[in-house]
Amino acid sequence: MGIKFGDLVVKKPISFEELRNKTVGLDASNVLFQFLSSIRSIDGTSLMDKQGNVTSHLVGIFSRFTNLMEKGIKFAVCFDGVAPTLKAQTQEERRMKKLEAEEKLKKAKEDEDYELISKYSKQTARLNEDIIKESKLLFQYLGIPVIQAPSEAEAQISYLNKEGVIDYTASSDMDCLVYGAPKLLVNLTLSTRRKLGGKIIKIEPQVIESKEFLKTLNVNPEQLLIMAILIGNDFNECVKGICTKKALKLVKETKDYDKMFRDLNVGFDWKEVRDVFLKMPIEKSVKLEFNNNIQEEKIKELLVEKHDFSLERVEKTLERLRALNKKKEQKDLGKWF
Repeated sequence: MGIKFGDLVVKKPISFEELRNKTVGLDASNVLFQFLSSIRSIDGTSLMDKQGNVTSHLVGIFSRFTNLMEKGIKFAVCFDGVAPTLKAQTQEERRMKKLEAEEKLKKAKEDEDYELISKYSKQTARLNEDIIKESKLLFQYLGIPVIQAPSEAEAQISYLNKEGVIDYTASSDMDCLVYGAPKLLVNLTLSTRRKLGGKIIKIEPQVIESKEFLKTLNVNPEQLLIMAILIGNDFNECVKGICTKKALKLVKETKDYDKMFRDLNVGFDWKEVRDVFLKMPIEKSVKLEFNNNIQEEKIKELLVEKHDFSLERVEKTLERLRALNKKKEQKDLGKWF
């Protein structure tokens, strides 16, 4: 569900030109869910091949990442590993919400209510092993490094951002700020335009700088973590009656967190939640290798032969990637003279 800091978060516009030649680490599940829920047919159903296999994620990776790579941005994509035990309740809640959405979707289809079909279809998006496996392959075929996190991808990419291995973390979840990501990008992989309330609005990337965020709130990283526990996160529900602004007030006024949580009569061990954040397993020896080796035949085999993508459209995108790589090679060659 992510942490909801709401309007306390300071977001600043950032141009694609400012991101040129920068390395961005992405939370793969966050991006894939985004593609699965937003890239759909007119009636709201997922894009599929002739065999009924979902292809929305592959369309998203191939089209949107090509567009972003043409803007000179380098990517590394991180996949989740083993989820912490405390996340089980959140995962079960998500599963139940999807089952509920599936029932509502069934009713909407019976009523031929296309607006509700679109709404509930998006809520039923699921990541399965096939989607994860093929997404990893397509990223690798595009020359994008794939990182396997021991546990939470958000924690892994935030660590790499702190260590300077990547320049930015990209995710729609504010959890990355609690994990200490210095620079968090939002809206990066979204479509540049979106229909909202019958109007077409422009979507632009924004950056949240951790130091500035903490300074604005006048809190330290430990206090931000306690706020995250109070307002709810992937490992505990929000404390009843605590909104974001009240949580901010409490962490500033409180020195004894044990007493504060006792007085709030919470139904969980706050220290256990704190330790999940602070002791999250991390792979520290990650080395990113970027290359211009686009595996064209592998891409066509996956997209065209296996999933019925248009060969003509795939070839057009590959042509753009070839032109991009040629430009990079010429630039690299120029450095020697």
